[in-house]
Order: sequence, then structure tokens, then C-alpha cells
Amino acid sequence: MKLQQYSQITMEKNNDNIREYFYHFLSAIFIASLVTCNLIANKFVTVDLGFKVFIVSAGILPYPITFLVTDLISELYGQKKANRVVVSGFVASIFVLFFLWLGGQFVAIPDSIVNDNIYNAVFRNAWRIIAASMVAYLIAQFIDVRIFHFWKRLTKGKHLWLRNNGSTIASQLVDTSLVICILFIGVWDAGQIFNGIIDGWLFKMLMAFIDTPIIYGIIFLLKDKIPIYKE
Repeated sequence: MKLQQYSQITMEKNNDNIREYFYHFLSAIFIASLVTCNLIANKFVTVDLGFKVFIVSAGILPYPITFLVTDLISELYGQKKANRVVVSGFVASIFVLFFLWLGGQFVAIPDSIVNDNIYNAVFRNAWRIIAASMVAYLIAQFIDVRIFHFWKRLTKGKHLWLRNNGSTIASQLVDTSLVICILFIGVWDAGQIFNGIIDGWLFKMLMAFIDTPIIYGIIFLLKDKIPIYKE
């Protein structure tokens, strides 16, 4: 009997450790994805999916990962921890913005591989992009988490695909609209702004549909280690 109790306690402790480590792992992936988005957002690329060619910022490529992660954290750890990661990402973005600015205050040496012109060409608009991204990011991520938990309560924990896609689709429309408008009002005409919003939003929606089986797969693999958070 004592051996069984000891084994049970050991198993629960191991599961608690896995639960804690996985939360930190997801948080690290989230912050790394968000910072990467901000650093490569200056470059616009075409993504040809066969049925449509999307013209999007390169920063949009890792961005859907952030919503995948917040949905996973919401499902496994609850709304408070999901919001905590959102705030952590905001702090990380401010940290990056400060050091991008600070790096530009020093004059490059003559033999520097990256001279001042190259540095400024790459990062001179980074503050605008990061500032726009931070505003859109905070609003969109909190909307995503809120809608996710609204649907979770409404469906009593069922239909993960609905809250995953529903929350991401709504929040990404807000995110894409805010970023494009903040960055390009006065630079692009109304038609270009509208097309930019639609292209960015449709691309993110496709990524949301793709990540649904990924979420199901991860939760299935962890079902004996990390229980789904109960509202």
C-alpha cells in the first residue's frame, strides 16, 4: 500500500515538473516568435500557395505561432497564464526596441562588417514597426484569449477546433487591420491598404486552420501528463 502511494506521489510530482517545463517551453517559443516577427517585418515577400499569391510582410510568417501558443496555454493552463505570456511578450518587444535604438547611437568602426548605413537601412523603421506591432499585438492577443475562453465556457470545454479558429480569426483581423493602418495610412492609397489587410488576414486564417490538428495532436500526446485546465 505504501509503495503504491509512493509511486502515485512520484508520478504526480513528475507530471507537475513536465507541466511546469512545458509552460516555460511554450513561453520561450512565444517570445522568440514575436521578437523574430518584429525584426524581419521590414521585408515584404510573396507567398505562392497555388490558388493565390499573397503579398505579406516576412514578419507574418512566424506570427501565427504566437496564436497557436496562446491557444495551447489557454487550453492547458488557463486564461491568467495566457495573459501573463502576452504581457511578457510586450516587455520583450520593448527590450528589443530599446537596444535597436541604443545600437544606432554608436558609430561603427571602419572595419565593421555592418556599417552605419547598413544598420540604419535595416533597422531605421524598426521602431515604427515594433510600435505598431505592440499596439496591435496587445489588443489582438487579449481579444484572442478572451474569445477562446468565452467559447470554452459556452461549449463546456468541447469543440476545441471552434474556439481555436474562432478566436484566431477574429483577433487576427484586428491585428492585421491595426498594423497596416498604423504603418501605411498616408503612404499607401485606400486600395493598397484594403488589399494588404485582406492578404494578411487570409494568410493568417489559413495558418489557423493548419494549426488546429497540431493543437489536437499536442493535447492528445500530453493528455496523461498535463490535464486540460478546468474553468
